[in-house]
Amino acid sequence: MSTFTYTARPGKGGQSIGEIEGASKAAVSAELRRRGLTVLSIDEKKGLPDINELLENMTKIKLRDKVVFSRQFATMINAGLPLLRALYILEEQTENKRFRKVIAAVRQDVEAGMPLSDSVERHPVAFDRLYVSMVRAGEIGGVLDQTLERLATQLEKDDSLRRSIKSAMTYPILIGVFAVMVMLGLILFVIPIFSEMYNDLGGQLPLLTRIMVGTSNFMRSFWFVIFPALFLAVYGLKKLKNSDKGTDVWDRIKLKLPMKLGPIIQKIVVARFSRTLATLVSSGVPILQAIDITGKTSGNRVVEHAMEEVKENVKGGESIARPLERVKVFPPMVTQMIAIGEETGALDTMLHKIADFYEDEVDSSVKSLTSIIEPIMMIFIGGLVGLIVVAMYLPIFNLFQLVE
Repeated sequence: MSTFTYTARPGKGGQSIGEIEGASKAAVSAELRRRGLTVLSIDEKKGLPDINELLENMTKIKLRDKVVFSRQFATMINAGLPLLRALYILEEQTENKRFRKVIAAVRQDVEAGMPLSDSVERHPVAFDRLYVSMVRAGEIGGVLDQTLERLATQLEKDDSLRRSIKSAMTYPILIGVFAVMVMLGLILFVIPIFSEMYNDLGGQLPLLTRIMVGTSNFMRSFWFVIFPALFLAVYGLKKLKNSDKGTDVWDRIKLKLPMKLGPIIQKIVVARFSRTLATLVSSGVPILQAIDITGKTSGNRVVEHAMEEVKENVKGGESIARPLERVKVFPPMVTQMIAIGEETGALDTMLHKIADFYEDEVDSSVKSLTSIIEPIMMIFIGGLVGLIVVAMYLPIFNLFQLVE
């Protein structure tokens, strides 16, 4: 039995607030109705969380978990299972404990008479605006199973794109981390050994060697200042980047990064924009709402601001393609295909084709980028280690002169 707080309205008007024990929200709702109350809200009363609950709340709900949930949910609804029965089954077989609690809460809300879309909207940690809007459109149109199928496909595409980028960038990142560790090891532990030996010999050391020894001495003497300062600098930059103004600036910079990074980020943004808008339009979401959601879920403020302009222009009777032409993030091919889709009434089909094209482009561009980065990183590590080794062995070339 759990304790629930409730807000209800008696038959004569006004509001009644209290606590009641029950097995579930549905049981509590039934008991309150039996007492002649109109239920306004029911929430489970939470006590102090234990260590297991804290660990569960720290568990991340992965995109893959939502893909499996959406696909299985769609299959069950299509097979004719009642909504509550499908939610019970999904709750039982979901391995992610945090996601299981979310599904249980959704199921309890539905049992209490709440629409599915309103229930999932109460859990933004698992279901974003895109998910909520599509579920609501599926409920209204009576095609919830088809909408969930489209959602699963959308999430699978997003998951596949993220995994391909992560797998491609893992090796260069590992090389970069290894390079930093090698550099710190040489500066903090190897150079001091040579420094002591040169001090015993006396004499003037070469300039490069003096720079390396001075760097080593500085880092060994003030490491308790340097490392916290670096940590604070990274933390400060991250906080600045997450601010509204910082996010605007950073999103514009990302599109102009060198070494093909900018064009790759642009293709990712266009692919996500196209896939999201296509999924919303084909699911029956009103076009103005679809434009608004697409902008807010695009992951880039440049696109978000562009979609705000698009929304205002569409309200005034203008097409979608025209304002997109004024935003540099969208290549001419994209705006032309969107214009053709609007003219032919096949906007969702054109957007899906754009998304497929740019997802393939991202995949090939990332592979090309890693093939360029890997040798550059190897040359960087070799040059770094070589510079330190040369600096340490330069005095040995005139060792006999120092001994004399």
